[in-house]
Amino acid sequence: MEGQLNKYTNVVKGWQYRWFVMDADSGMLEYFEKEEHKKQRPRGCVHLAGAVISPSDEDSQTFSVSAANGEIYRLKAGSTKERQLWIDKLRTTAEYHTNHMTSGGQQALRRESRSSSLLKTITETGSTRRRPDTASQDLQQRAHKAPAPRPHTLDPFREVKEYISEANDYAVHLREKIDSLSVTAEPIGGLDKDLLLLKATSAATLNSLGHCLQMLQHQQGGAPYDWHESFTSSQRHISISSSIEERNGSFSSVTSAPGPIIFPEEKPEGPINHEDEEEDEKGYTDEDLSGVEEHKTIILHLLSQLKLGMDLTKVVLPTFILERRSLLEMFADCMAHPDMFLKIPDLPDPESRMLAVIEWYLTSFHAARQGSVAKKPYNPIIGETFHCSWKIPKKSQNISNNSQLESSVDGVTGSNGIDGSQPNGTDGDLKLVYCAEQVSHHPPISAFYFECPEKQMCMNASIYTKSRFYGMSIGVNLIGKVSLRLLQHGEEYVFGMPSAYARSILTVPWAEMGDKISISCAKTGYSAAVTFHTKPFYGGKLHRVSAEVKDNSGEIICRIQGEWNSQLEFTYKDGSKKTIDVKDIPIRKKRVRPVKLQGDFESRRLWQHVTNALKVHDVNTASEHKRVLEERQREGERHRKETGTPFPTKFFHKEDDGWLFNTPLQKGDTKGTI
Repeated sequence: MEGQLNKYTNVVKGWQYRWFVMDADSGMLEYFEKEEHKKQRPRGCVHLAGAVISPSDEDSQTFSVSAANGEIYRLKAGSTKERQLWIDKLRTTAEYHTNHMTSGGQQALRRESRSSSLLKTITETGSTRRRPDTASQDLQQRAHKAPAPRPHTLDPFREVKEYISEANDYAVHLREKIDSLSVTAEPIGGLDKDLLLLKATSAATLNSLGHCLQMLQHQQGGAPYDWHESFTSSQRHISISSSIEERNGSFSSVTSAPGPIIFPEEKPEGPINHEDEEEDEKGYTDEDLSGVEEHKTIILHLLSQLKLGMDLTKVVLPTFILERRSLLEMFADCMAHPDMFLKIPDLPDPESRMLAVIEWYLTSFHAARQGSVAKKPYNPIIGETFHCSWKIPKKSQNISNNSQLESSVDGVTGSNGIDGSQPNGTDGDLKLVYCAEQVSHHPPISAFYFECPEKQMCMNASIYTKSRFYGMSIGVNLIGKVSLRLLQHGEEYVFGMPSAYARSILTVPWAEMGDKISISCAKTGYSAAVTFHTKPFYGGKLHRVSAEVKDNSGEIICRIQGEWNSQLEFTYKDGSKKTIDVKDIPIRKKRVRPVKLQGDFESRRLWQHVTNALKVHDVNTASEHKRVLEERQREGERHRKETGTPFPTKFFHKEDDGWLFNTPLQKGDTKGTI
C-alpha cells in the first residue's frame, strides 16, 4: 500500500507532506519526500514487526506508528476513511511479521524478502534465455545452495548512488551550517574564505561525480540517475528552522529532509520578557540605496510583465531594493517621539487632547522615511511577530512636557507632570510596549498594538497592505483603522493611515505620501481632516500636508500647513501660531531583545540571513533566503486551504472587519498585558 500522508516532525515543528510505501512482504514502512523520488533512497523507514499502530484522540485523521526500535511516526491521513484503511493494513502487516519473527530478527526478514524478490526477477529474466524446465531447476538449486545475490547484481550502480546520496546529504548539511553562521562572528564568520572555498569545493566534487556516474550509466544503457536535481532541490528547499534555529551559540542537528512548513503549529509564544531588551543600535536611520543603475535590466524585465493598476501583492520584487527590516518593525516607527504620545491623556480638556493627537500624528511619519531613497521593507511572513518597547524617564518627561504645555495656545502651564506628580517628578521610567503580528497572508494583514498602563492608554490597529503598479511609480495603500483609547477619559480616537508612493523607480526611487485622512472622537465630537498632498507634475513642493481641526459644533479651531518631514505651522482660532520642526524633536530609540533571545518567528531572527547578506551586498544569497521563506509560506497556505484549517494566530483575534489584541488594557490596570 502507498499514498500521501502528513508526517509531523520536530525539526520544522509542523506537518509535512510525505509519500509513504508499505511493503507487506518485507514488513517495511518507508517514506519519501515526493512520489517521484520512490526510486531513490527513502528518507526514513521502520520495520512493522512488533509495531503498535494506534489512532489519535485529537481528531479523526491522525494516528501513530510506534516501532519496536522506539521510533514513532505521527501521521495524518486526508480523511477518516483513509486513516482507517491505513490502520487496518498496517496492523495486519505488523501482526503477520510479529508472529513470524525468527531468531534472525529484522535483518533475516529483510534478507528473506530481498532474496525472494531477486529470485523472482532473475526467474523472469532468465526464462527468456533458457528453457523453462532447466532454468527453473537451476534457479531452485541456486536458491538453496548459494547465498542470496547482492543487490548491485541487478543495478550495478546502486551502491554508487547510495554513496553519492550520502555525500549529498553531508554537503547540504555543510552548506546549512555555513549559511547559518553570522557574517561578523568571531573568530570565524559565514564569509570566511576557507569556509566559502570548502562549500564551493564540495559542490564541485559532487558535480564531477555526478557527471562520471551519468557517463557510466550511458555506457551500460541504463537510465541516468538524476542526482543533480535532487541535490539542487535540497539546496533550494533548506529548512527555515534549520537555517535560523540557533540557540546559545550551538546549532541544532538536522537529520530529516526539509519539507513544507505549516506556520505555525507550535504553542503561542509569550509572555515576552521586555527586561531582556536593549536599546536598538540601528535607531531609525539606514543607508541610502546604491547601485540602482547596475540592476536596471532586472527592473526593466519586471516592468515588462506588469500592467497599469495591477495588484503587486503576489509579485516578487527585486531583493536589492529591500530596506533590511520587516513591515511589522516599520509600523513601530510612529513612536519615534513617545513623549508627544504619552502627554495626550494628561491634558485637561477635549480640545487640547485633540490638538495633541494631531501633533503626534503629523510628526509620526518622518522617522520611518529619513533617507532620500525609497526602499521596501520585508513583506511579513504569516505568523511573524515583532516586539519592542520604549523607556521614558519620568523626570525628564515632566520637564519636556511642561515646556511644551507652556507654549500651547490654551495657556495651560503644566502644573502637573506627565505622571500626575509635581513638576520635579520622581525618578523612574514609563514603559510603552509594542506587539505586532502578521495575521493573514492573502490578503496581507498586519495587526499591531501599543499600551502604556501608567498612562491608561492603548492603541490597536489592523492594516491591509495593497500595492499597485502605476507605470513609473508604485503605490501602497494601507487599508484599515487605528483606534487610540484614553481609558481614564473614556475617549476613542479613530483614524487611518496615508498611502505611500515610490516614484522614479527606473532611476533613483524616492517616496512620498498622498491621501485624505479623517481623525475623529465620537465622545467629544472633535474631528480633523488631514490631506497629504502629492507633488504636482510641474512645480510644487514635496511632502506637503494640510489639516483642519473642528470642535463639536463644527467650528475650525486650528489650521495646519507645512511638510510632514520638515516644519509644520499651527494657526489657532485666536490668531496665535506655533511652529514645530520635526527634525528638532528628540528621537527615542526603541528597545529590542537580542536576536539570540528571540523566537523563531520574530522578525529580526526570521529575516536575519537576508539582512546579513544585504549588509555585505550579497544580493544572490539574500534573494535565495528570501525565496525560501516566501515559498514555505505559500506551501503552508496551500495546505491550510486544502484541509480547511484556519491559521492559529498568537496575539490577535478577528472581530468584524478588523483584528483586536487578545488582552487589551482595561481601565485601572497598572501592569502591562503583553
